[in-house]
Formats: sequence, C-alpha cells, structure tokens
Amino acid sequence: MFGNVATKIFGSRNQRNLKRMSRMVDQINSLEEQIAGLDDSGLTAKTDEFRRRAGEGESPEDLMSEVFAVVRETARRTLDMRHFDVQLIGGMVLYEGKIAEMRTGEGKTLVATLPAYLTAVCGGTVHVVTVNDYLAARDADWMGKIYQFLGLTVGVIVSGQDPESKRSAYACDIVYGTNNEYGFDYLRDNMAFGVEDRVQRSRNFAIVDEVDSILVDEARTPLIISGSADDSTDLYVKINHIIPKLVRQHEEEGPGDFSVDEKNKQAFLTEDGHESAEAMLLESGLLDEGSSLYDVGNISLVHHLYAALRAHSLFQRDVDYIVRDRQIVIIDEFTGRMMAGRRWGEGLHQAVEAKEGVPIQQENQTLAAITFQNLFRLYDKLSGMTGTADTEAVEFQQIYGLEVMVIPTNMAMIRDDQPDLVYRTQSEKFSAILSGIEHCRDKKQPVLVGTASIETSEYLSGILRQSGIDHEVLNAKHHEREAGIIAQAGRPGAITIATNMAGRGTDIVLGGNLDMELADLGESQKAEQASIREQWQQRHREVVDAGGLHVLGTERNESRRVDNQLRGRCGRQGDPGSSRYYLSMEDNLMRIFGSERVSGLMEKLGMEEGEAIEHSWVTRAIENSQKKVEGRNFDTRKQLLEYDDVANEQRKVIYEQRNRLMEMDDISDTIGMARTEVVNELIDVHLPPESLEEQWDVPSLETDVEARFGLAMPISQWLAEDDALHEETLRERIESEVIGAYEQKAAGVGEEVIRHLEKAVMLRVLDEQWKDHLAQMDHLRQGIGLRGYAQKNPKQEYKREAFEMFTDVLERVKNETIGILSKIQIQTSAEVEELEVQRRRQSTGGREYLHPKITTEPLPAPESGDQPNVLSPESTAAATQPFVRGGPKVGRNALCPCGSGKKYKHCHGKL
Repeated sequence: MFGNVATKIFGSRNQRNLKRMSRMVDQINSLEEQIAGLDDSGLTAKTDEFRRRAGEGESPEDLMSEVFAVVRETARRTLDMRHFDVQLIGGMVLYEGKIAEMRTGEGKTLVATLPAYLTAVCGGTVHVVTVNDYLAARDADWMGKIYQFLGLTVGVIVSGQDPESKRSAYACDIVYGTNNEYGFDYLRDNMAFGVEDRVQRSRNFAIVDEVDSILVDEARTPLIISGSADDSTDLYVKINHIIPKLVRQHEEEGPGDFSVDEKNKQAFLTEDGHESAEAMLLESGLLDEGSSLYDVGNISLVHHLYAALRAHSLFQRDVDYIVRDRQIVIIDEFTGRMMAGRRWGEGLHQAVEAKEGVPIQQENQTLAAITFQNLFRLYDKLSGMTGTADTEAVEFQQIYGLEVMVIPTNMAMIRDDQPDLVYRTQSEKFSAILSGIEHCRDKKQPVLVGTASIETSEYLSGILRQSGIDHEVLNAKHHEREAGIIAQAGRPGAITIATNMAGRGTDIVLGGNLDMELADLGESQKAEQASIREQWQQRHREVVDAGGLHVLGTERNESRRVDNQLRGRCGRQGDPGSSRYYLSMEDNLMRIFGSERVSGLMEKLGMEEGEAIEHSWVTRAIENSQKKVEGRNFDTRKQLLEYDDVANEQRKVIYEQRNRLMEMDDISDTIGMARTEVVNELIDVHLPPESLEEQWDVPSLETDVEARFGLAMPISQWLAEDDALHEETLRERIESEVIGAYEQKAAGVGEEVIRHLEKAVMLRVLDEQWKDHLAQMDHLRQGIGLRGYAQKNPKQEYKREAFEMFTDVLERVKNETIGILSKIQIQTSAEVEELEVQRRRQSTGGREYLHPKITTEPLPAPESGDQPNVLSPESTAAATQPFVRGGPKVGRNALCPCGSGKKYKHCHGKL
C-alpha cells in the first residue's frame, strides 16, 4: 500500500528515469544549432577531439550530450534521418546497460548508433547483435555511413566468412553480427591451435537487437560445436520400423504403449509399451534373450528408442522441419526461418532422418558448448532493445541483471486491438478468417496474416487460391523473396501470409516501400521519380483511409510477447492499424493449456456452427493460460542456467588455462611442476608416506614407473646396494632419473623442438579430456533427476559429482601429458608439426548445431515396476562412461577400504 502511495507522489522508477533523461535531451537539443554550424571536416574532427578528452579523463557521461548531438547531426547529413527526442532517451538507456522497450517503427536501428559511437570514442569495442545475417549486413551498411563519416571503422560478421575476414571485422570499432556467429566464434577461438588463429578481441559492450528473442526465446538452445561419434546408422533404421507398431495412450491410465507430454516435448513408454518394445527389439535381434531394456549394456537402445519415439510423436514435417534436397532442415519455432546446417542433438536429428527415409548422417559428439545466457554474461556491459520486453522484465532482471525501461512513442499509437474471436472448430475458424480477409480486400485494406507454422500458412494459402484471392506467402520455404514480399505488403488490398513474423526486422510501410521503388532509378530520371512519389502518396492515402494495415492472427502463440510482436507490425509512427486473433478450441494452445471454463461456456451457450465468442473476459482467460506457459518456460530456462552455470565455471577454468598455454612460448616450468607431482603421486601409491619399508610395494612401483615413463629402473637393486636410501632420497633419485632421461631426449632434438612438442601435446590432451568431460556431463545431467527417488537433491548431487569429475579431468590432463612426453620418440621437428596437424584437424572438424529444447529431465523409466539401476545413458562411444557409485563415498585422500594402506586415489580410486 505504501508503495502505491509513493508511486503516486514520486512516480514509478520508469517515470523518474525518463524525467532524468529528459533533462539530458534538453542539453542535447541546446547544442543542435552549434553542431549544425560545423562543416563536414569540423564534424568529422569531433571524433579525435572526443578521444583526446576521454584519454585526459573526461567521463563518458560528461561527453554524452555533445557526442549524441554530433551523431544526430551526422545522421541528418548522411541518411537524411534525425534522431527524435525519444530515440535520444533510448540511446541513454542502452549506454547505461539497460533494455529499451521501443514500439515497432520507432527506429531502434538508428538508436544503437548513439551508445555505439560514445563507447567507441571512449576506447571500447561494440558488438551489435542481430537475429539474422540479412539484418547484420543491412544495418552495418546502412548505419555504417554515420560511423564512417565520423572516422570509425565498421565490420560485419556473417556465417560462411573465412577466418581472415572475420579477424578484420572484429578489429573494427563497431561490429555487426548474429548471436549465433558471436557464440560460435567464441567457441572456435577457444579451440584454436595458435594465438594467431583467434578472431575475436575484447568483449566490452554488446547491444542486442530483438533482445527478448535472443536472450529469452533462444535461451534454452545451447550453441554446440560437435564432431563425429561412432556410427550407429543401422540402429536408427531398425528402431524406426518398431515405433509405428507402438500405440499411443490417449487417456491417463488408459490402454497404449506410450504417452506424449506436448507441453515439455517428451514421450514416455508405459509398462505395456516397455514390454512391447522389448518383444520387438528381441524379435529384431537388437536385444538378447533374457535381458531387460534397462540393463546397463542396453542403455544405448533406450537412447535410440526415445529419440525415435519423439521424432514420430512430437516433431511434424512442415511444422518443426522441412525436407529439402533429401535433408532435414530445422524450422526455427520463433522466427519461422530455415536453419540450414543446424542439427538437433541427442540422436533426434538422426531419428527424424530415419523417419523421413533420407540419408542418415552420423551422430555427433560435443566438442564445445555454451548457452546464450552465459555467452552474453561474458561482456563487460550488456544492453538490448525490443518492442516487447516488459512481459519478461522479471527474467531479464534475475538472469542478466538488466532493467527494462519502457520508452514512450514519438507519436501517439492509434492501433485498434480488437478482442479475440473464439470458435469451436478449426474449420469454422478458417471460414471466418476467409470472410475477414475478403472484407478487408473489398475496402482495399492490406492484411498481414500471421500463422504459427508452415503447414497452417500453406493450408490457408490453398483456401485463398480456391476463392480466387491473390496473395503472397512468406515462410521458411520462400525466405529468399522476403524483402520483396514485405516491401509490397502495405499496398492497397495486399494479402500477405507470414509464418511467425517475430524478429523479421523490416517495417511494412503503408502504400508500399517507396525507397525500394526508387532504388533502381538514377539521378537523371527525375520525372519518373516524381511520378512514382505521386503514385505512392495516392496509395498511402488510400490505405490510411481504409484503416491502415490489419493484422490477423490465426492462433495465439505460447508467449504473449510473440503475439504482441505480430500486432506491432501495424500502427507504427502514428499510422492507423488494427489487429485481431481468430482462435478455435482445437488450436494447440487452447487444447493443451486452454481454460476449461471457455469450453464449458461454449457448451452452456449452445453455440451454433460458425458462431464465435467475442468478449474481453475470453481474451483475459487466454492470456492467463499464456502466463502459465511463460512461467513454466521461465522455470525451465532458469533451471537450465543453474545446471549450465556449473559447466560454465569449469569452461572458464579450462579456457583460461588453454589461452595461457597458447600465449606462452615456453611451458617447460609448467611441465616440470606437473612431472614432479606425477612422480610423487606415483611413489605415494606404492610407498605410502610415513610407512615402514616392509610395507613398500617396490616391484609394482618398478612396473608402474616403466609403464608411465618408459624407464626400466632397478629400484629393488638400488635399495639392496645402498642401505642409506630412505623414502625421501629414493624419491629424489627416481625423479632425477626421470628428469635426466627427458633432458637427454630434449638434447637430441633441440630446445626449440622440445618446447614446441610440450605445448602441442599438452593442448591436445587438454582438448581431448575436455571433449570427453562434456560428454560425461551430458550423461550425468540426463540421469541426475533419478536421484530424487533416493530423496537427494538432484541439483546438489549434480554440482558435487560435476566437481569431482572436473577434478579428475585436471588430474588426467597432467598425467597423460607427462606420460606422452616421457615415452614419445621424436626425431625431427616435422614430427612435431604432424602433431599440430592432427590437433588442427580435430579442432576444425567440428560442425555447429543446436539442440532442441534442452531439459534436465532424466530419460524416463517405465511408469510402473522396478526402477532401473542406471543413472545415465551410455554413449555410443564406449570411452565416455559416466561414473556410477556402488557403495558409500570414499574421499580421494582417505585410506583405501581394501586394507592396502594406500590412499584411495592411488589404489582402487586410481584413474
């Protein structure tokens, strides 16, 4: 209550910030005349002046008003665009590391130039993040005219660029690129085999366009660079023949072999399904007689079975993917774009390939991975802009520490958002949509029809064709024509069907896009230009008189924000416009999440065919369903982050060590310290500290020394010949022999070669161990949910075991590096170069792909009966077995329970 009173007296935090920033806007406006009086060279010279003043200690905040005034004047001269006052406020919000919510058409692209230029003249580098390559290239070229006029360099990062081009682009003051490319370049840099092979520089400041799409919608989708794992193509084909024979369970506790959880995109075998699957696997020779599906040796079958089950029951052709050139191409569920070259993980992509009968590509093993959440938290400062962020304000604050500020529109918005129309069936809904489109066409009002899938867009397109209605379709199958389709979408009577317009980043101009029409005309064609302008003015007035662009949604999305993005395509910059959603009780959202009260009300009203409910109460009920979905999705993203934070801390340690190794020309000190540790740990195994000589296991020590270092040391003979040898002097002698043998080898090949060899071996071992560790972490996370059955906290168990596994990784890196260096026989520097070539092949042979929605749920067990005694699935590559404890935990430094007197880590806990 007190908070409400305080808000009324002092205003909300948003209002107070706007008031503070408005005072800065007044200062900028007061400088406008002075800056406009400068000639071009005088305006360009301001950049050097700002850099000098910043170098002398003047703060960015002190420079801001003059810097913004300079950028505004430069935009006017180069682009004939002048920043509105609200755009100046947007620039301040971004510079302060906040999220600016600005309506569609308010000029977010131009806003980014203000904080980007201010950061650059103060010595920082800026990464502007867009949702696709087209926007990155367009914005770099468009806004680049401002930066280049002022003497700054601008780079653009797009997929498919060669490393040298990327390195040049990253060296610029301001860089435009996609979230995927920034992420993959970060991962590739941390897999590089030399400092000179890295492309990125520092990560000072990121400005994320469509920040909600990138930091919220895609937060559940990690970026992964992968390499080939063992081939199991035949297994996918055989299991694909089994799945169609399984029967779906339609009611809880009803008959059926499997149930489907559409909310979480999961499928589960029932007890009957478990028995049916085992019988069919046995019949096809994939399961041995008398063995269970959940025996340890058969867990890879479970992995393949559930991947195929999901492929058949949850992933639909022309909704989740399309088949093009005998390949499965993923459809981005948020933007409707094709994601060529991307692959689902966990065997799902191979299962879909088997289902569609296209060539199955080999399964992949993770080489490097990061979520967008952790990628963008690497930046010193992060900000973003979008038309719809306020609904996710809590998430931005909790996950990224980003405050959302709502920026007022430059002109009042007069869009008419009409209540939803809810029908009983989809056929009734599409009949009503057809009538709505015909009504708009008859009065020359352009219509943008938003669909949630390619399937729906093509179905509706078929209805319109049958009715003789001209229209355009924009979906992943026609993305090449996107710019041309959008350019004409605002013409009188134009009908455009678009799959999920969210994030497409191109304004629909009432009357059509005049700039594109004039683009092909030269300066000499002035008369034609005037004619085209006059025709456009006439079309513009005609569309405005008809009510502006009408947005028609064919179904609600899971997120209110995506719905708002579609509505936001109309009513830009004070233009008229309207929007309405047509729904049916058979739509996914209504069927899965919809309110039973809506369905009950329709039955009570005894509605006839073709009748619709139209009431604000219904719209609120649907929005409440969406809030539930958003809350569940937020919990999923938050849970993903909690798990990924564990891997992220380990990633930082590995990458930091790796970069330090790469930057050093001589790592002999590191190798020397590691060698001493390895020798002492090996001796500790067989000569426990403070033990009697009778307790020493000298023969085993001789065997292990030879196995580890390739040296036959007569330790028993030394002890027999020299009574003065005790534990400490024996340690020194063994280490001295190991060092002597290594130095002799080094002398034989030369100092430069041995230093190069040490670095090459250690980096290669580090990469291999990290790759295997990532696979084990994946398996640990998949199985960790089962710990809940034992009344243990899965998250705490995951953190504890992940820490133990990571400690083991560091131990293995040290031991394996010293072992290889001690035993390897190098004759020439060419052989060292061959090691580098092998490591190069390993680090560049990966392929980028994205998982589907990652969940921390374990692979499901049968719905009844005994629980499996397995915690995580077995990889198809036998080398990466997760650790499963069969007894009480024994500390690594505790005595081994076998009674040997040795430490556990040197006995039965030995790696």
